[in-house]
Amino acid sequence: MDVIDAIGNTPLIRLSKVAAGLPVPVFIKCEHLNPGGSIKDRTARAIVLDAEERGLLTPGATMVEGTAGNTGVGLALLASARGYRLVCVLPEKMALDKRIALRQLGSDVIITRNGPLTAPHNFRNVAKRLAEENGWFLTNQFFNPANLGAHYGTPRYKGTGEEILAQVQAAGFSTLGAFVMSSGTGGTISGSGRRLKEHDRGIQVVLADPVGSSIASWVNTGTLGPDGPFAVEGIGSGSVPGNLHRDVLDSAESVTDAEAFAMTERLVKEEGLTVGGSTGVNVVAALRVAARGGLGGPVVTVACDQWDRYKSTAWMKAWMDREAAEIKLPE
Repeated sequence: MDVIDAIGNTPLIRLSKVAAGLPVPVFIKCEHLNPGGSIKDRTARAIVLDAEERGLLTPGATMVEGTAGNTGVGLALLASARGYRLVCVLPEKMALDKRIALRQLGSDVIITRNGPLTAPHNFRNVAKRLAEENGWFLTNQFFNPANLGAHYGTPRYKGTGEEILAQVQAAGFSTLGAFVMSSGTGGTISGSGRRLKEHDRGIQVVLADPVGSSIASWVNTGTLGPDGPFAVEGIGSGSVPGNLHRDVLDSAESVTDAEAFAMTERLVKEEGLTVGGSTGVNVVAALRVAARGGLGGPVVTVACDQWDRYKSTAWMKAWMDREAAEIKLPE
């Protein structure tokens, strides 16, 4: 057994405090407990194994990825374990904590200026160009179909969707009422959602999207909405990633930064879940869906990553400062 086999099989727990009094239970899949601290470990494993099987990765090869940080961490774990070099390209908006973590894991880190996908300096475009210029393997999480397989399932590993279904049934429910998840690459919500709908077409698959992202409008109306700023990292976009499949999605909920960060604090203090801001987006949206009722089972959402990679961000610093002010010093 190596680090690859430690990925997945994460617990599903009930949100007993923040979801109290709702018509149906709300459960959260604790993907922040993966070895690399995020759900992206599954994506990294699937992409690396698929590339090895197809002969695209050979000993000593270099991988390159445009990442918000979490996929990079997952790839870095596998690169270390399997003898690859990894180059991660991050936009400058991503937390300093992620850059340092990637360096500590042995990866090369390149920071680009923030910019839309149409800009040559966009982090995804820079990663693609580096791969072409150097003959590196572009892991391409936004369009690589192996990303979907990580959550739908493969012959070797159960996917996130299959694990959720089994855990909900073990908790005494025959099915879910809804699966609520944000989208970075689209792999989790599309892959898991498709597997869940194969079990029960009545399961609602709902996108949780930060206000400022264009995708919620695309899900609900078919047209991309305005592309605006938001502080939550790793999710939302001004364009549709190739692994986000609209035919799997039933609706979308938009969540503000303030709502997300307030919920993240509640999850830490009331549920004991040390998670980041994207998990706050997921839970706010999941609570809305659960509150409306009319569902045939519980709502399930996902804890995407750990809080440790956000300590340098403005929202986390403000929280830390508030807590520090409450600490009583000796007289």
